[in-house]
Formats: sequence, structure tokens, C-alpha cells
Amino acid sequence: MPELTLRRGGPADAAAVLALFDEAVAWLTARGQTGQWGSEPWSRRASAVARADEWAAGDGLWLAGDGDRVVGALVVGNRPPHVAPIAESELYVVALVTSRARAGEGIGARLLAHAAALARDAGVGVLRVDCWAGAPPLVAFYEGQGFARSGSFAVGGWRGQVLTMRDP
Repeated sequence: MPELTLRRGGPADAAAVLALFDEAVAWLTARGQTGQWGSEPWSRRASAVARADEWAAGDGLWLAGDGDRVVGALVVGNRPPHVAPIAESELYVVALVTSRARAGEGIGARLLAHAAALARDAGVGVLRVDCWAGAPPLVAFYEGQGFARSGSFAVGGWRGQVLTMRDP
């Protein structure tokens, strides 16, 4: 894994989060994979800009940096409403995105390891995440990080896969 710094994000970091999502959308679109996040940059969608602002204003945003450059973002918090609740306390990975220019360097894995540490430190026994079910390599990535498939959902025509890590 590269030598990265991890830090808590803040309101000034919303633009960096949007830039990471814009980069990911461009990368996916170039490969004809628009089912995950569409083809329009997040920075041009009012709802996505509002979401990034909300994440940056909250206490769940963590950023991976290489010098002054943000190369990954993690948002942890509460389960989103489209995912079925569980009877246990949990920490939820609300968002995870990394620079596609740095793909294969373990940045996402490092951020997920940080999420697991946050769950342990909080005494929470379950870490969950969801992702687009239409991308088997993405689901496999999470499984490779110690998550197991635990449910699914649909929002409109978008199918999601829920994954769970117990005793993170």
C-alpha cells in the first residue's frame, strides 16, 4: 500500500470529494459502465453537490491523501433508508471512492480498514456497505476485504448489493 495520510474531512473538502466522483464517473463512462453512477459528472448534479456538502459538514468523512492531493474518500455513518435495518448496532460505509489514476494501490482497502478500526473503536460489531450489484468485480472487491453478501435492494431500476463484515 502507498504511504498515505488519512485525515478527517471538513467543509472545505466537498470539492475534492466531487472531483473524485467526477473522475470515477468519467472512468466508468469511458468503459461503457454507466449503470453505477450514470454518465453525468457529480459536480453538475445539484443533488450530488448537496450530498458532498452534507458529507463534508458531518463527522463521517475521511480522506486519503498523498501530499496535498486527495486520492480517496470514505464516508461512514448511519444506514441509508433504502437498506433494511438489522437488530445489531452497526457502522455503515455510506460512500467510498478513490482516484482511478491510482487504481491498484490499495487505497480503497486502506480506507475500508480504517472504517473497520472506527467500528472497533466505537465498540460496534458490524460494518456494512452497499454497492451496485451490476458490477461483479466491485462486489468481489468488498468480499476480498472481508465482507460477505447479506442482502440486496432496488431503488427504481438500480440494484444494490449489501455486504456485511462482522467483528471488524
